[in-house]
Amino acid sequence: MPERPERSSRPELLVLLGPTAVGKTNLSLAIAERFHCEIISGDSMQVYRRMDIGTAKATEAERKRVPHHMIDILEPDDPFSVADFQERVRALITDIHARGKLPFIVGGTGLYIESVCYDFQFSEGGSDEAFRERMNAFADAHGEEALHDLLKETDPASAARIHSNDRRRTIRALEIRHITGIPMSEHLARQTKVSPYETCLIGLTMDRDLLYNRIERRIDAMMDAGLVAEVRGLLADGYGRGLISMQGLGYKEIAAYLEGECSLEEAVALLKRDTRRFAKRQLSWFRRMKEIHWVELEEGSNFSEQLHGINDIITGKFRFLREYNS
Repeated sequence: MPERPERSSRPELLVLLGPTAVGKTNLSLAIAERFHCEIISGDSMQVYRRMDIGTAKATEAERKRVPHHMIDILEPDDPFSVADFQERVRALITDIHARGKLPFIVGGTGLYIESVCYDFQFSEGGSDEAFRERMNAFADAHGEEALHDLLKETDPASAARIHSNDRRRTIRALEIRHITGIPMSEHLARQTKVSPYETCLIGLTMDRDLLYNRIERRIDAMMDAGLVAEVRGLLADGYGRGLISMQGLGYKEIAAYLEGECSLEEAVALLKRDTRRFAKRQLSWFRRMKEIHWVELEEGSNFSEQLHGINDIITGKFRFLREYNS
């Protein structure tokens, strides 16, 4: 009988990533039940309470099937960063392991997921409050697009990753370049890609036209589920459009409609376009990550076959788990 492979001394971490609307939720629930996992949301927007429809959170019934973490932990006006995410999730991973379960990150925010999987450090030169004030004044005078254009000139790679309406992250990228003389994208490229965990990263992808069709259907379903009412309630309770949370996909477009800047039809068309572009950026980010086992999904393909293929990837990586999956 062949000798059983030695178990790594590093804690195991399972990750399922992919673009929006690719089908992560259904697969993640089945995987979590099979491998005794607890799910950690890897989505930068699902941390906010009251932002349910636009962020496509797992439903209450789904959360009863499998424990979920990093959902509904903040108010929409609470500050939150990738460094905060990294700190909270690493503590969760330790806690989940201590209870004999497998931690399982599921999501589509590439930088957030990478920050946990690898030994990222977030001390890119400190801060310069005077510079931030100048950049905020510039944005107030000339608009978010003009501010984003400054970033395009100095750090096009970061500009491609950061949305033009995301003032806080745009200013932070400009600030890092201003203080250190090195673009933020180069700082990220220099990060140590050594993991404190024994990771198994699975990426979901599909034909682009099919993915775009799924995105459009999802947005139509969000509208039917009450996205307009959700955004209206947030605005009515004082959560302004300048908040990072309110600049998320679905919220900024519907807020513009509610403020009379466009028709509802125009807002939905813009949301669909921006979401397609976002999915493309997600895939570009994931494609440069190493060690991802890619799974191609097809519309109407057999769910049990998909799950079986993913099961083989996980048991191949975490060999000791075979005894729990026999």
